[in-house]
Amino acid sequence: MSLGAKYPISALPLPPLSTLLIKRLTPDPNTPSITAFREVQKKNPSIQRRARILSPESHFSHISPCPLPFPYDIEPPEDQDPAEVDKGSVIENWLAAREPVLPQPPPSKFPDAPLRKYLPENRDQPLDLIGISETGLRDCAPHLDVGDAFQVIGAPSLSDEFSDEGDGAPSDIEDARAARQDLVEVLSGHAMLMSEDFAPWSMRYSGHQFGSWAGQLGDGRAISVLVTPNPKTGEAWEFQLKGAGRTPFSRSADGLAVLRSSIREYLCSEAMQALQIPTTRSLSLISLPALPVARERMETACVMTRVAPSFIRIGNFEALNGPQNMFFFGGGQQKPDLEALRILGEYVSKEVLKLDVKDGEAWGEKLVLDVAERNAKMVAGWQAYGFMHGVINTDNVSILGLTIDYGPYAFMDVFDTLHICNHTDQSGRYAYKYQPNMIVYALRALLNALAPVIGAEKDKFEGKAVPQGWAKDATDEQIEAWSEKGKELRGEVERIVQETCANEYVQLLRKRLGLWKSDQDQNQIFQPLLDIMETHHLDFHITFRNLIDFDAKWDVMASEPDAPIQLFTTRLLKATPASETLNREEAESQWQNWLKVYAGRINSEVSEGLWGEPEKANAVRKEEMRLANPRFILRQWLLEEVIQKVERDSTSGKRVLAKVMQMASNPFEAWGAEGDEQSEEELSKEEREERRYCGIGDEKMLGFQ
Repeated sequence: MSLGAKYPISALPLPPLSTLLIKRLTPDPNTPSITAFREVQKKNPSIQRRARILSPESHFSHISPCPLPFPYDIEPPEDQDPAEVDKGSVIENWLAAREPVLPQPPPSKFPDAPLRKYLPENRDQPLDLIGISETGLRDCAPHLDVGDAFQVIGAPSLSDEFSDEGDGAPSDIEDARAARQDLVEVLSGHAMLMSEDFAPWSMRYSGHQFGSWAGQLGDGRAISVLVTPNPKTGEAWEFQLKGAGRTPFSRSADGLAVLRSSIREYLCSEAMQALQIPTTRSLSLISLPALPVARERMETACVMTRVAPSFIRIGNFEALNGPQNMFFFGGGQQKPDLEALRILGEYVSKEVLKLDVKDGEAWGEKLVLDVAERNAKMVAGWQAYGFMHGVINTDNVSILGLTIDYGPYAFMDVFDTLHICNHTDQSGRYAYKYQPNMIVYALRALLNALAPVIGAEKDKFEGKAVPQGWAKDATDEQIEAWSEKGKELRGEVERIVQETCANEYVQLLRKRLGLWKSDQDQNQIFQPLLDIMETHHLDFHITFRNLIDFDAKWDVMASEPDAPIQLFTTRLLKATPASETLNREEAESQWQNWLKVYAGRINSEVSEGLWGEPEKANAVRKEEMRLANPRFILRQWLLEEVIQKVERDSTSGKRVLAKVMQMASNPFEAWGAEGDEQSEEELSKEEREERRYCGIGDEKMLGFQ
C-alpha cells in the first residue's frame, strides 16, 4: 500500500487476515463461515433479524446491514388463498429480496480490490449525506477517497446557510462523484462489502445496567462492516455502522438510529478527540429521510459511521462468565463458557491491547490492570473537562479505555458536582461526581469475569497462560477456588484506578490553570476554585477560559473600581446566569482570596524560571492555557438548535452542522472574534453567530436532560 495512495471505500486494503476478529474468535453456529452466511442471506435471512440467545461459545454473528422500518410490513401474495400461504416462506422471500447479494464489479482502477460490493435487489430509498468528519478521516483513514463529499455538503456556515453562495454541488469529475457514491452506499448500510475471507459482524456481550444484571445484550443496532490499516501508522481501524438495522441482539427494538441521536454522537466524538479525551471517532452521517422511526415522536432514520481500533467492551467478557443464578429482566443469559473466555482474552491481550506478553505467559492479570489504567485516564479527562456520559453501564465501558456509546451525554454548564444529565437516572447513579466510582464498578465486573483465568494462571499453571481446554475437567469447586484467588486482585485494581485517575486529573487541571509543578494543588488551588464556581453558579468552561487573562502582577487586594483586579473579578462574575441572586460581596471576597493564592503560585514558578525568561513567561503561560481551555463547547442548547435546523431542512442544515463540527474539532480557537473590542454591530454576521454559539445560551436549557 503506497503511503499517498487513495482508495474508494470498496477498494480499501485489509490488514493481515490473521489479525481480524472474525478469524480469531468464534462465530454464531447459524453463520459458522462466510460461505454459510451467504446461504443464510439467500435462504434463511430472518435468522439475522430474529432476537435470540446465541450459543454459549459464540463471540459474534455475521450480519448484513439492512436498515428497514420495523415491525416489517410484509404483505402475502395477492394471487394465493391466505389459508394456503406458507407465511414462513413469504417472510424469508421478502427479506431475501432486500439482502445485499448482487455482486458489483470492482472499481475500474482497482480490479484486485480485496472486497467486493454487494447491492440489494429491492431496497431503494433516498440516501442523504449529512456530514463527513474531516478530522476523523485525517486521523483514521487518510487513504480513503471520499470524492466530492465535502463539496456536496457545501461551505460550513452558521449565518448564511440559506445563501446560494457556498451551497453544495457535485463535482464535474466522474471519479469524484463515483467515489462519493461508493462511500454513501456502503456507509448508509445500503451496500455491503464482502469476500471469501471477510463479512460484516455484530458482537455478543452482556452487562450490568444501572447496577442490575441484564443478561445478553449485544450490538443491537451496530454492525462492523470494514477494517483497514492506516498507512501512516499501521494501526487498523474498524468501521462500524450505527443504526443499520436489526441483529440477533436487537431484542424488541428496530435496530435503527434517528437523526437526532446520530448528530449528537457524530459531533461529540470529534469534540472529545479535540479535548484529548480517549474516544471512538466519527466518520460520516447519512440520513435516510424516507425511513420512519418511532420514538417519543415519529422521526427519520440516520446511519452514523464510527471508527475505533476495536469496539470490544467489558460486557464481552461478562457474556462468557457473568453472574449465575440471578433473577433479571432481559432476554436471557448463557451458561459460562470458560474456553470462549480464554479465546477472547488471548485475542484482546495480543491484538487489541498489544500487551507485552510472551507466548505461553500469563495474560489475565495484565489485561485487567491495563484496562483499569486506560479507563482511569479516560474518566479523569471526563472530570477535568466537565463531561458527563450518562449511562456508564458495564456494556458501555471500552476495553481500550475509549469513551463509547454517546447517548444522553452533556458537558457541564453551571458547575454542579451532583448534576445528572440522563433523565432516566432518577437515583443519580451516574451523576458527574460519581463517574470515577462507576468506572471502578465496571472494572470489578471485568475482574469477576476473568477471575477464574487469573486464579488458575497463578495457581495451577504457575504463571503460565491457561492452555486450550484448561477448565474442561475442572470441578465447580475448583473453578470457584480459582475465582476467589483471582478476585484477590481487586485491591490492586482499585488502587490503580484511584491513583491514575487522581494523578491524571491533577495534571489536566494544572494544565488548564497554567501551573507547572505540583504543590498541594487539590486543597489550595483546585477545590477552592470549584467551590467558588458551585457556590455562585458560575459556568465551568467560561470561568476557566477567563482565567487565561489573569495577570499575576496585578495588585489583587486593590479596591478601586477601575483597578485591573476589580474589572477582572466583575468579568468572572458575569459567567453566571443567576446574576439577580448572586451574593456579589461574598463572591468578590472569595475570588479575591483565591486569586491571591493563585497569583502567589504563578509568581513563584516564574521566579524559579519554570516558564523560561521572566519577560516572556506570561505570554508562554497564556498560550499554554489557551490550548487547554476550550472557547467552544457542545452545549445542550446548541445541540438542540443544530438538530432542529438539520431536521427542518437538510440542505441548509448540513452546512450549519459542518461549521459546528469545525468548531468542535478546533475548540481552542478564538471563535466569534474573542478578545476583539469591536461592538457586536461591527462584527460580521458569521462572527456574531460564532460568539453566540460560544455562549451559555438560554437559561431554561441549562442542565437540560
